[in-house]
Amino acid sequence: MIYELYYWPGIQGRGEFVRLALEEGAAEYVDVALLPEEQGGGVPAMMKFLDGSDIIRPPFAPPFLKAGRRLIGQTANILQFLGPRLGLVARDAAGRLWTQQLQLTLADFVLEIHDTHHPLGAGLYYEQQKSAARRRSREFLAQRLPKFLGYFERVIERNPDGGKWLAGKCLSYADLSMAQVIAGLRYAFPAAARTALRACPRLRALHDEVFARPRIRRYGASGRRLAFNNEGIFRRYPELDA
Repeated sequence: MIYELYYWPGIQGRGEFVRLALEEGAAEYVDVALLPEEQGGGVPAMMKFLDGSDIIRPPFAPPFLKAGRRLIGQTANILQFLGPRLGLVARDAAGRLWTQQLQLTLADFVLEIHDTHHPLGAGLYYEQQKSAARRRSREFLAQRLPKFLGYFERVIERNPDGGKWLAGKCLSYADLSMAQVIAGLRYAFPAAARTALRACPRLRALHDEVFARPRIRRYGASGRRLAFNNEGIFRRYPELDA
């Protein structure tokens, strides 16, 4: 099966969590955002599914994945679907449920990271909420960042199958997402992330191992992995970094 991934062009965003799974799982897929509009790609192709009145079960927002006749939305839901098909989740039901729980906790983490620069609303420009963003970022960096990182560090430490991955003996889609979050934090909050990650050697090792994996390394060198920028989830505003 050739999957079709739909997301906004020009940013990693939440679509990158899905891309990493597709790349690590050696899946055949089309990143529709990278296709020219004249070839049926870009935003118009995506909007056909978001606005089309003939779509019985439309996604609310990208990313969403077309897999045959299935149209699957929500990042964690897409990864739950792809996990067993790409060998990125345990075979037993308990392991799959635990991996999805971790992914949903990462989704909460990502939302809080996003809200540091848009605390009043996504419809407002950053410049319209800079004061609130400073206050939100101070609280996030002092309280929430170490709480989330400390939790995931303990999860690795307590993994009964070895202190390397978040769940089980092998890499899962949650590990790929965790590595992406760490990379994003290092971009958005270089000083604060460096300080917070000093207490998290297992998370640092997880990040390094994920991005050293052959398929992920090739993806990063291919030019298809977009650079972080100030249009996505992880944005670098020096005034927000501790």
